[in-house]
Amino acid sequence: MTRSRNGADALVQTLASAGVKRIFTLSGNHIMPVFNACLDADIQLVHVRHEGAAVHMADAWARLTGEIGVAMVTGGPGHANAVSALYTAQMAEAPVLLLSGHAPNGQLGMGAFQEMRQAEVAAPLTKWSGTVASADRMALEVGTAIRIARSGRPGPVSLGLPTDALESACAAPADAPQSFDAIAQALAPEVAASLLRRLQAAQRPLILTGPAAMMGAARDRARELEAACGIAVIGMESPRGIGDPALGAYAQVLAQADCILLLGKRLDFTLKFGKAPALAADCVFLQVDAEAAEFERTRRAVGPRLLECALADTRSALQALIQAAAPTGGRHDAWTRDVHDAVAYRPADWQTASSSMPDRMHPVQALAPLQRLLDSDPDSVLICDGGEIGQWAQACLSAPTRVINGVAGSIGAALPFALAARMARPHAPVVTVMGDGTFGFHTAEIDTAVRYKLPFIAVVGNDARWNAEYQIQLRDYGPDRLIGCELLPARYDAVTAAFGGFGRQVTDPRQVAAAVDEARRSGLPACLNIMIEGLAAPNISRPSATPATA
Repeated sequence: MTRSRNGADALVQTLASAGVKRIFTLSGNHIMPVFNACLDADIQLVHVRHEGAAVHMADAWARLTGEIGVAMVTGGPGHANAVSALYTAQMAEAPVLLLSGHAPNGQLGMGAFQEMRQAEVAAPLTKWSGTVASADRMALEVGTAIRIARSGRPGPVSLGLPTDALESACAAPADAPQSFDAIAQALAPEVAASLLRRLQAAQRPLILTGPAAMMGAARDRARELEAACGIAVIGMESPRGIGDPALGAYAQVLAQADCILLLGKRLDFTLKFGKAPALAADCVFLQVDAEAAEFERTRRAVGPRLLECALADTRSALQALIQAAAPTGGRHDAWTRDVHDAVAYRPADWQTASSSMPDRMHPVQALAPLQRLLDSDPDSVLICDGGEIGQWAQACLSAPTRVINGVAGSIGAALPFALAARMARPHAPVVTVMGDGTFGFHTAEIDTAVRYKLPFIAVVGNDARWNAEYQIQLRDYGPDRLIGCELLPARYDAVTAAFGGFGRQVTDPRQVAAAVDEARRSGLPACLNIMIEGLAAPNISRPSATPATA
């Protein structure tokens, strides 16, 4: 029997036209029409265990592939569960579309089942939030949402799917073709040339990018820009800002910079709001951003030191700057080398780091053996999450592709990120490092990984506490004022095995490499529960040296 085309069919057909192949979802009453429609389309439903995990998976998928990441949840409490994960995607500048079932339009205000003002709930955490008005508006509003998510500063959008809009027949037999591409905000060639002239005239210039330039093609363009203009291009996406351990002793050279181009990088807490001593009191700024409001934010922070600004999206601006760049005869070579040397710097005593506690290891001992695996494939993915252990991972490990919890500073996404990474990179190693606190947020996604046969290696740095908060209490209040941070030294490896994965507990640093190899050979979602000493994240600085000059 032939079904008449309804709003759910229009939704699925529009997503397919936009290139969507996967929807990360958790079933619920309101979205059953969409599940039904997907049976007739080439779109896989990846059925997860928590709505927040679906959004985290869509977030990682978007970052790794450059495509729109789509999560779909039911209405009311399902939508509410999903919303908190939007903040991580928002701060990571990931183009995510959250589709949420919704009470029928025809019953709003009448006390409908799970009725909620969903668009208003999601609005603060999205670029745009709306509710589909009817079946005939479905395709247009989905297309609009996708374009908004991709354009300007990328980010999440939210669209409510009322059940009557999903179930009602579409009056029109087919939807008009539409573009799903980002709407470019180009940087004029003469503006690009002006910005580069100001940078080249400086003694110690830097170009700083935000998260949108740290993945995929944009990351490659950032490298091209540095090669073309000879000025260091540094990406920033960590909640530790200038103290990001992945950037080594970067804070020391940043404080010497005299001219900084903020290329899609907000002048916010991660840059200490542009204030001394983190940045020189006479450092001047240039800014390119997709949002004019960012210029006013910068002016409030640094006043007349913002010399020039231009409205453009990061990807378009990168291309324009590359085209405008010209050889400079190595004017800034010494300074640029010093910047990269500072970023690469790690203390020599890490090579011999060890724990002072029995049956525990220093974080460096737990993490260093993973580098061999990450180096084995050009598509390897490293995921870092959690408080102190996440920072140790960023400091100790490198990979061709990295996904972290980002500027949001929220924890808990590591396992969902790993599942999406395995789907995006089906043949490359995926290693996710997290704390024991982080593991508890989405433990049940091990079930999802086993059901979908998604092998990865989860390394849990188990110090039996919320260590970031413990370190704050220890530093600010003293050892006799520690409260609410203790956890059990639980067997997270056994939990993983109970779901059908591979698990090993490791207490001796000499056993880590063998455990990594065994986990890889298992072909299963794997957890290495590594007992570590709970140390504060590293604060890296080089011994004093004479600053490089032009």
